Amino acid sequence: MKSITLFFTLCLLLNFSGCSSLAELQEVNWPADELYLKAKEELEAGGYDTAIKYYELLEAREPFGKYAQQAQLDVIYAYYKFNEPESAIVAADRFIKLYPRHVYVDYAFYLKGLVNFERNQGMLARLLKLDRSQREQGAAMQSFQDFSELVTRFPDSKYSADARQRMVYLRNMLAKYELHVAKFYMKRGAYVAAANRASNVIKFYQRTPAIPDALVTLTKAYKILGLNDLSESTLKVLKLNYPNHEKIAVVENLVVK
Repeated sequence: MKSITLFFTLCLLLNFSGCSSLAELQEVNWPADELYLKAKEELEAGGYDTAIKYYELLEAREPFGKYAQQAQLDVIYAYYKFNEPESAIVAADRFIKLYPRHVYVDYAFYLKGLVNFERNQGMLARLLKLDRSQREQGAAMQSFQDFSELVTRFPDSKYSADARQRMVYLRNMLAKYELHVAKFYMKRGAYVAAANRASNVIKFYQRTPAIPDALVTLTKAYKILGLNDLSESTLKVLKLNYPNHEKIAVVENLVVK
């Protein structure tokens, strides 16, 4: 009696992890259709960890079976929701490589972009409400590329409209990040580096909200570097396109010592 009580107590303390393992061993003999159904039920109910185990078991048992492709596609989403971005991306890349002409391969591209999009948001940034544009943007750039590949290869996909909207957001944020770096260099007297970063904003991120401040930064950097002709021409562009910008007077009255 004590051993039985101890067994159930341990199961409770371990959040039933031991019990789940025993159950999984017993469920190895499920037929493929039932195993897939159980995985799908867990996925829809939010039991992502269990769903992943079922999908992986199904693929291991029948890698070329009726449910193998769908299981490989579903497990990408399960990894994404279970906060395992690396596994989700590996699974998405694998599906794309194995089934480049699959009717739902566009979904794999979309999930890959979505995983990197969420990675860029960052849990800490969400909790502290940090300005995400001030953080390293590797995941944002990768997400933009993933979504770009989706809309290029599958322009009529039902996921492309959302991907395009996310690309606009990502592009604005990448431009803002470049601007942050340019201003960082300005504060530290690295004017050539600041000019290069501001130029990147103007060259690669046209029609983003960061453009006017990038022109201001570039004008100031050129003026401090003694490149007066470039400074004046950049200022003219600023005045022509953003005549009411509040920093125009600041730039015009900047005295270089």
